Amino acid sequence: MKTKVKTTQITTLGLMMAILLLMAYTPLGYLNIGPLAITFNVIPVAISAIALGPAGGAAAGSIFGLTSFLQCVGIGGQSLMGVALFNINPVLAFIQRFVPRLLDGLLLGYIFRGMRKRTNTYISCAVTGFFSAFLNTAFFMAALVLLFGNTEYIREMIGGRNIIVFICTFVGINAVCEMIVSTVVTAAVGTPLSRYVCPPEQTYTRSGRHAE
Repeated sequence: MKTKVKTTQITTLGLMMAILLLMAYTPLGYLNIGPLAITFNVIPVAISAIALGPAGGAAAGSIFGLTSFLQCVGIGGQSLMGVALFNINPVLAFIQRFVPRLLDGLLLGYIFRGMRKRTNTYISCAVTGFFSAFLNTAFFMAALVLLFGNTEYIREMIGGRNIIVFICTFVGINAVCEMIVSTVVTAAVGTPLSRYVCPPEQTYTRSGRHAE
């Protein structure tokens, strides 16, 4: 039984990574609007965290972060901001693109696990989907300001505004769209998937309580 569960989990992770690569290197994953893009790659990361726990979420988040960084050098598309940041400091650009997505996936696994102990699967998946987009945006922008806030490129973007106002204005409708889409799709896909692929420590009874 354990072997079957492990095989199913590995297969699911491989499928999610394949979907991430497909979305990263086709127009399916990004909707570019100005220097930023509405990204739907957070959805496979959220689903991986739901089905495979924090480790699976972190693995999927790592793939997302890596493909995001590769766009800084024109591999699989090109990010205008990524190119600019890469030209300023390639190492910091990698950290800014990779680490937020890794942390996002890792934390989503714990968020789903915590929610699932308190409510039903559908709501747990919806909350996880919401936070996949929310945390991705929050970590991404925090890393941008922390690592590149003193550069001329970012100072010109801020234009003397309060940093909080700048972040809210900069992400704007992009973040809202990501949160809505991620919440709806993750709940729709994650709910049935979690019934078939779920880490042993996340197996629950029908009442929602953890099964010993």
